[in-house]
Amino acid sequence: MHLTRLNSAVRLAAAIAFAGVLSVSGWAQSSQVAPQPAQPQAPQPQPFQLGDYSKGRSHFPNPVGPYVPRNVPPPNLSNTPRIDQLMQNGKLMLAMDDAIALALENNLDIAIARYNLNIADTDILRTKAGAAFRGVNTGIVQGTPGGGVGGIGGTPTSGSQGGGAGGTTSGAGGAGAGTSGLVSSTLGVGPNITPFDPIITGTLQLDRNRTQSANSFSNPFTNQNTGTGDFTYSQGFASGTSMSVGFNNSRVTSSSNFSKLSPLLNSNFRFTLTQHLLSGFGFLPNTRFIRIAKNNREISDVGFRLQVITTVNQIQTIYWDLVNAYENVRVQQDSLALAEKTLADNKKQVEIGTLAPIEVVRAQSVVATNQQSLIVAKTNLELQQLLIKNALSRTLVDPVLAEAEVIPTSTMELPANEPVVPVQDLINDALNHRAELAESRIDLTNRDISNKSARSALLPSLDLFAYYGGSGLGGTQSVLNTCGNPGAPPAGFCSQPGSFNAVSYSSTLNQLVNSTAPDKGAGLQLNIPLRNRSAQADQVRAQLEYRQAQMRLQQLENVVRIEVRNAQYSLLQNRASVEAAAAAVELARQSLDAEQKRYALGASTTTLVLQAQRDLTQAQSNLVSAKASYEKSRVELDRATGLTLDHNSILLDDAERGQVSKMPHVPYVAPRQEGQPEAVPPPQQPQPPQQQPPQTQPQQD
Repeated sequence: MHLTRLNSAVRLAAAIAFAGVLSVSGWAQSSQVAPQPAQPQAPQPQPFQLGDYSKGRSHFPNPVGPYVPRNVPPPNLSNTPRIDQLMQNGKLMLAMDDAIALALENNLDIAIARYNLNIADTDILRTKAGAAFRGVNTGIVQGTPGGGVGGIGGTPTSGSQGGGAGGTTSGAGGAGAGTSGLVSSTLGVGPNITPFDPIITGTLQLDRNRTQSANSFSNPFTNQNTGTGDFTYSQGFASGTSMSVGFNNSRVTSSSNFSKLSPLLNSNFRFTLTQHLLSGFGFLPNTRFIRIAKNNREISDVGFRLQVITTVNQIQTIYWDLVNAYENVRVQQDSLALAEKTLADNKKQVEIGTLAPIEVVRAQSVVATNQQSLIVAKTNLELQQLLIKNALSRTLVDPVLAEAEVIPTSTMELPANEPVVPVQDLINDALNHRAELAESRIDLTNRDISNKSARSALLPSLDLFAYYGGSGLGGTQSVLNTCGNPGAPPAGFCSQPGSFNAVSYSSTLNQLVNSTAPDKGAGLQLNIPLRNRSAQADQVRAQLEYRQAQMRLQQLENVVRIEVRNAQYSLLQNRASVEAAAAAVELARQSLDAEQKRYALGASTTTLVLQAQRDLTQAQSNLVSAKASYEKSRVELDRATGLTLDHNSILLDDAERGQVSKMPHVPYVAPRQEGQPEAVPPPQQPQPPQQQPPQTQPQQD
């Protein structure tokens, strides 16, 4: 039957392949006629498939389903269509909301952390069988450079990349590697758990044995053939109960004249129930792995939320660094234009003899310095464009994307009357929403479970067991053992003809259930480990680690309080810096205008004009930096309070799927005109005073 299905499958596959060849050849012929054949569409990236790996395959409808490996689809390394939709004339027109949406879909840090959710599901499946959990990764993946993270464009000490595929080498709660020095080697300690998955053990054996005999009444050689079929079913339960059923069968034929039956049929079974009464009693110690695994799944959810928050904060920082780079290029361009204008004017005055040549050299030095600053600003802009393209895409192999210029279309909007939230309200928000605190609280629950299980393991082992069984005997009377036959043993050792009726195998099995030869009993089994030092050490260590985790949670809460206050202070300070920098720009602009007017009247020098130009350039640069710092302080305050996702209207489900259904919305962001940096009109360079040649006085006669 299976061979027929296989042949049918082979014929079907061959027919499909042949049809495919015909369709390809037909398409090729039609393409020769058509002047412009249609190009095949590239496959569109599919959202990440969150499979439920907490449930295993059943034997129904496929009996061999649990023994067939499950294939995880390979990762999709192509970018989502959103990038192509934002391309205009070879430029990536990028708003802040678009940047966050692209990060949720394409950022590799989020994509790597996304697998941790399914990895945590496998622990649930494993613990349902009574096995110990493997642990989950809860560290933050920070492999994307830029935005203050260690690597290119960041500070090496400000972030640490993960030591493994799923995160860092240290994680919070349930990771199995500890958090900031906290070990978790006793996590899940407790009594041994009988596997919850049923186990069937079977033995089929054929044995042929030839032995010599020194007995004067038996044959010198004895041939014995034995067939054995033994089966055992065993299973454990969450209450600390275990069950086993054994069913044994044997068939023996022997050439010994002392064997009354040949063949000899023997069958027996035994049903046994065992219940732990001290160590391992109850549901808590026997379901501790399942409870911890489910809590670890919650930790993975919280850890993924923390990953999304961290990545969104990084993307916002990179975006404002890009805006800062554009503004810095504009400032340096304006500064260079002013310096070149001053140089040209000085050259004209030197030509007519109204200015010393050293002023031209001084102006040339300023131009060279400004050119250097402009080159540095442009290269930094190119680097920031590369960093944001890398952070918002899965691959840069697309030449269009690799060469595209990124144009930020959002700018900062400083609210006129920014509400000042009381710091205690911010702290309460942080204590309720910070992912690190949620991880530590769940980890504390896991350690409490381990602490209680360790107490159970400290007790002696006392098991109540009961069993019931039966046996059956059958076979045929051996001719060699029948009295009166040649070679039969002496009287008293032989059996009379017809003294035993043949018993079939079915009759032998019937004896198992009709209480022909029952086997039943009950008892207690006690195991007392003297001194019990190993269990004592585990129990004390579990208690110490639980107290240590309590102290760690309090420490985290204290750190969160400080971070919130510091973030609020930074926001207030940076807002004041923006206002002060804006006033400084206005002052520098008016000072340059006044200096140029005095220069036009001959009441100033080139040195003072150049100094005023440098002051304006520096003031504009300070304003750009102050605005970027203000936006970054807003980002930091959202991170410190744990409200990044709420304040930016980000759906965590979109991040889990890798497909944005609702666009994020970042507050206090305004569109930039035509996607260009805000332009501050440079002051008009006045013409230098025209020196009149000295007039000749008329001679008096």
